[in-house]
Amino acid sequence: MQVILLERVAKLGQMGDVVKVRHGFARNYLLPQGKALRATEANQAVFDAQKAQLEARNLETRNEAAALAEKLDGTSYVVIRSASDTGSLYGSVTPRDISDAVSAEGFSVDRGQIVLAAPIKTLGLYDTTVVLHPEVTATISVNVARSAEEAELQASGKSIQDLAAEAEAEAEFEIQELFDDIGSAADEDDADE
Repeated sequence: MQVILLERVAKLGQMGDVVKVRHGFARNYLLPQGKALRATEANQAVFDAQKAQLEARNLETRNEAAALAEKLDGTSYVVIRSASDTGSLYGSVTPRDISDAVSAEGFSVDRGQIVLAAPIKTLGLYDTTVVLHPEVTATISVNVARSAEEAELQASGKSIQDLAAEAEAEAEFEIQELFDDIGSAADEDDADE
């Protein structure tokens, strides 16, 4: 199906381009979202008549998105989740969770604007892209932790797995010292007899 794009669509084309797309993509996404019109002579005439208005509206929304991106870029958000001792989450962090955390800070971000490279299934810091406009993106940091204290530790550069390994090594060292003390006490008792 041939459509006329009413705005820039990633990996498809710029405003005004006539592109060929699959019928389902056009019917289910482009046409209902108002991102395209069917490529007919009548619709081409409608597009040509509205082109100046569409470009002005696109420029206005791009400028608004750029202003928001300037404020949003580089910010960090904490998402608290339950996790095992190894750091594996019981579930995962979704774009909805991230958009809720960002919205709680006063920014208007929809879950459809959050782009995750891979599902977040472990504790840690993750850089996430927010698409505010087809031409404007921002990068935010998402700190996934079990508590606010863990989030502060992770933000300072320590991972939960490293801290757990240090605690385990310290416990093993203390146990080894205890056995050494018991062994030396037993040796002293043998020497006294």
